[in-house]
Amino acid sequence: MDQTEKSNGLFSRLKKTRASLSNGLASIFKGGGIEFDDSVLEDLEDQLIMADLGATASKMAVDSIRRRAKSKGFHNIEELRHALIEEIATILGDARRTINIEANAQRPYVILMVGVNGVGKTTTSAKLASWCQESGHTVMLAACDTFRAAAIEQLQFWGAKLDVPVIAQSHGADAAAVAHDAFMAASARGVDVLIIDSAGRQHINAELMTQLGKIKRVLSRIDVAVPHETFLVVDGGTGQNALSQAKAFGAEVDLTGVCVTKLDGTARGGIVVALADQLELSIPFIGVGEGLHDLQAFDPMNYAAALLGELD
Repeated sequence: MDQTEKSNGLFSRLKKTRASLSNGLASIFKGGGIEFDDSVLEDLEDQLIMADLGATASKMAVDSIRRRAKSKGFHNIEELRHALIEEIATILGDARRTINIEANAQRPYVILMVGVNGVGKTTTSAKLASWCQESGHTVMLAACDTFRAAAIEQLQFWGAKLDVPVIAQSHGADAAAVAHDAFMAASARGVDVLIIDSAGRQHINAELMTQLGKIKRVLSRIDVAVPHETFLVVDGGTGQNALSQAKAFGAEVDLTGVCVTKLDGTARGGIVVALADQLELSIPFIGVGEGLHDLQAFDPMNYAAALLGELD
C-alpha cells in the first residue's frame, strides 16, 4: 500500500471525528462567512475540546487562529480549516517516530505491548507483526497474557494466519518465564523482531504492574537494552480515559510510545493530539480498522487532514 492509498484510507476511517468537527465549524460559521469575535473563538475552542484534543492543544490552536485573523484574516471556512490542519499538525510534529529495527545490531528487537483489557492489545500485536513482515523482517510472538481466558489461543490464531511462530505455555503460567523462553528462542533462530503480548486487567492495579516489572527485569538480565520498545495500547474511543491510562502506565513503566486503536469507530479522534501534547508521548502507530493492514504508521499531517478535511 503506497502513501497516497494510506492517506485516503485514513481519511475515510476518521469520518466520525471529521463529521463532528466539520458540522461544528459549519454551525459556528453559518452561511460560510468568517467573522471572528471572542464568542466565536470560544465556540471553536469548545468544538476542538469536544473532539478530545484537550484544553491545552485546543487553546493553542485557537490562539494561533486569533493571531492570523487579526493579521490577515480568513476569506472562507476552507482557509480556516487548512489553518487548523497546519496548527494541529505542528502540535503533533514531535509525536511522529518510527521503530528503527535496522539500527539494532543484535537480534531480536523486542517490543513489549502493555495496556488494560479490551483495548485491542492482542490484535494490535498481530497487526504489528504483519507490519514488521511487510517491512522485510522475521517475527516471533510471545503469549505472555496467561491471565485472560483464550488470550493464548487468540494469539496462536493470529500466528497461524501470519505464519509466525508463537511461544506459549499453559494458562496461568509465569508470564516472565514465557518472555524469557521466547527471547531465547528468537535469539537462537535469528528472528529479527520479538513482540510480547502481556496481560491486562479491567483496571490498572498493582498485580498488573508487578507482572510487567518482572517481565522487564527477567529480560534485562539477558540484555540491559531489552525491551527496546514498550508500547501502550489504548482505545481511542475511550477519550480522556485513554489519557488517564497513559499517565498511570507511564508512572510505572518506561513507555516509548502509545498505539491508539479503534479510531474508525469514534468521534473522539482528537485524543491522539491530547496524548502527544499533554504527555509528550510519541505515537508510532494508529489502528483504524479490524483488518491486518489497518495498523498505520502515524503521520501528523495526514492525521490532522483526516480530522479536519472536507466531508466526503
